[in-house]
This record gives sequence, C-alpha cells and structure tokens, in this order.
Amino acid sequence: MTTFSKHIEMFCGYLDEERNVSPHTLEAYHRDLDQLADFVAREKGESATTSDVNHLLLRRYLALLGKKAKKSTMGRKLAAIRSFFRYLIRQGVLAKNPAELIATPKKEQLLPFHLDIDQATTLVEAPAENQKYGLRDRAILEMLYSSGLRVSELTGLMIGDLDLSGGMVRVMGKGGKERIVPVGGRAIEAVREYLAKRDNPNGSDVLFLNTRGQRINRRSVTRIVDTHVMRIAAFKRISPHILRHTFATHMLEGGADLRAIQELLGHASLSTTQKYTHVGIDRLMEVYDKAHPKAHALK
Repeated sequence: MTTFSKHIEMFCGYLDEERNVSPHTLEAYHRDLDQLADFVAREKGESATTSDVNHLLLRRYLALLGKKAKKSTMGRKLAAIRSFFRYLIRQGVLAKNPAELIATPKKEQLLPFHLDIDQATTLVEAPAENQKYGLRDRAILEMLYSSGLRVSELTGLMIGDLDLSGGMVRVMGKGGKERIVPVGGRAIEAVREYLAKRDNPNGSDVLFLNTRGQRINRRSVTRIVDTHVMRIAAFKRISPHILRHTFATHMLEGGADLRAIQELLGHASLSTTQKYTHVGIDRLMEVYDKAHPKAHALK
C-alpha cells in the first residue's frame, strides 16, 4: 500500500518535471500537503492513506486552519489539496476528489501597498555611487521599479537577456513562461554604469552578482531594499515586491490599459491584475471633479 507521503512525493515530482513550477511554488505545495498528511495521521492513525480522506475530514482540517490562518492562505492550501487529489484520480489511485465539494474561502479584499512617485524616486536613487555596491544596488532598484519584475525574475537575469540599446529585457516568469518587458531609460543607464565598473572575478554572465561574484539571491535583494529604506528613513520596512506593486499602480494611474499591465507583470489571469484598479479611484475622482461640468452642485 502506497503511503500518504509517497503520494505527495509522486505529485511534487510531477509538478517539478512535467509542470515545471517554480521552486518556491513546489516548496509551498509540499509544505501544505505535508501539513494535511500530519492532520490525517492524527485523525485516522499513522497508517492512514489518501483513501481515508473525505470531504468531512477536509472540512474539519480547514476549520482548524481557519482559527489561525488568513482566508487567502486557506484558499492556497485548498488549491494545493484539490490539485493533489486531481492528480491521484488521473493516476487511478482514487475515483473521487474529496476537495471538490468544498468552496474556496472568499479572500479578504486587501489593497496592495505602494509608494507614491516621490517616494519611489527617493528609494531608487538612494544608493550612492561612492558606496561599495552602490551602482549594483541602484541598478537593482531601478530594474524592479522600471519593469515590475518579480524578485525571482530579477535574480535569474543573464546579461544576454538585456537589450540595452532597444530598452527591453527578456524575462523567464512563473511556469517557465517567457515575456519581453520594456526597461526605462534611467534603469538602462544604471545597469550600464554598474556593468562598466562591477567586480566580476569569475567572468560570470549573470547580471546581478553578490559579494562573492555569484548570482545574487532573493534574500540579498530583500536586504538591499531594507538597507536603502533605512538610509532614507522615509517609510517603514517594505519588501522588494512593493516596487512591483508600485510599478503597476503608476502605470495604471498614467493611463495604461489593464490588459497591457497584465502582460507586463506576467499574470496568467486578468483577475490577478484587477487588484490594482482601486489605486486609480482617488485620481479618477480628482480628474472627474475638475473636468465634468456636473461634478459640483450649483451654489
């Protein structure tokens, strides 16, 4: 009899080899399913298998999660569980998906935090040229804000992915999907200055290097953002992803079409991009009040 853990390993192998999901997504799926397996073992015994899971057991599991986890977290875990059982059905292990009868919790409508134009400009210009790694840090911040890249996309860039003369960068996004994204003039200038003066003892073609001349990682990018946020003391600690939110917000406020923003961000679904539509409301109201003849009551 195949164990619950073995089925999880088979599923994660499928995601990695056939679906080509990102390492981050694979880790999250594995963690979510391990947590489910632990719960099933406590409820049904250590010898419990995937056949012992029904929708009532899953409801109890989600009810337990709901005491601590956000609805968005519960929704993600339920999506992983649904995919897992769909896979087992395709493999002939199960005949029915016990998660299909369970509704996805409605997400909280959290608005993405973003910087205004002055704050974004202050942050990306914070690294000084005379600082050690200042040119690199400036190029990283400019790229994040200029092109709305995910940190994983930024750290994966090779020099050959950039067309500095054409102002474009080739990005490998989630699921191995490639897209071409424009790069702003200031970001291009910052990258050129960085490449001209960077230390590269290993002769690497990786675009952004750490202090050891190796590919920079997500954690290092987070530290870079933290360092310069603290230097300018303009706002609380922010994540590198905030610059992606800021990019999308400023594009929308500048009149960009939502579909175009979807393509630039590499979102598979327009519904993911629509969370940014709220940010233009204040600006739209301001324009409306100034422009529409019936915006104000007669005095």
